[in-house]
Amino acid sequence: MSDRNTIDPVVAQRDADRHRPCCPRRPADARRAVERAVTGRRDTGGGGSCDADAMPDAVSDAVLVASELTTNAILHGGGITDFRVEVEGFGVRLSVCDRSHDLPVAVPPTDERGRRRPGGRGWPIVCRLARDVRVADLPSGGKCITVLVPLS
Repeated sequence: MSDRNTIDPVVAQRDADRHRPCCPRRPADARRAVERAVTGRRDTGGGGSCDADAMPDAVSDAVLVASELTTNAILHGGGITDFRVEVEGFGVRLSVCDRSHDLPVAVPPTDERGRRRPGGRGWPIVCRLARDVRVADLPSGGKCITVLVPLS
């Protein structure tokens, strides 16, 4: 017997997912999201003085930070659980959440024997290019890193 007022849970979940911001699966997806956000802000004439054509290096910084944060979430954080990008005023605010409570760390470029290590440059890059870097524990588990990358 079927009740017309009953919503199929599968359909309800699919509708809820349609309105939830999707998480990038790869750093390339995050880079494109930042580029779209900055371009969209410029094209719609949104507030602030955010001109991507006048500041290609600044936009590149935001794209690089997004790439590093998402790469770290994938490699060290158990995967991306949420991703947000917003252009505000003279900057791009990025938030990347993952499943790990571990704080990001800078790894020395060489090991104890003096041999060069691969990787380990992402977090220092983020800290150099971004302002207002915040790491917060999430009530549901994991952490969220939020940064502001200036566009000027």
